[in-house]
Amino acid sequence: MVGFLMWFCVGCLFLLLGLWAWRSRKAVCFWANIETVPMKDVKAYNRAVGKLWVVYGIVFIFLGVPLLTGNPLGIMITILGTLAECIGVMAVYLLVIQNKYERK
Repeated sequence: MVGFLMWFCVGCLFLLLGLWAWRSRKAVCFWANIETVPMKDVKAYNRAVGKLWVVYGIVFIFLGVPLLTGNPLGIMITILGTLAECIGVMAVYLLVIQNKYERK
């Protein structure tokens, strides 16, 4: 139960990050410690990144539900699902969002 509560809190942080990115006026950084490349439409870019983080947070929380059972198979689903989700978020950012809004 404690593990799921911690998992839920981290998921809520991702939700808050998404809401902050959605409302930001400057282009938000997706990668840590790297400046964002110039974007054509900063507002639309921030909304896309915000949506990405909100969806990530919601899926992250749902992936933590098997932690409530304590079943080893459920815990493996949580771990592998989170790994796949992280790779998917990076792919969506690079292939869809950055390509669509980057100033070339």
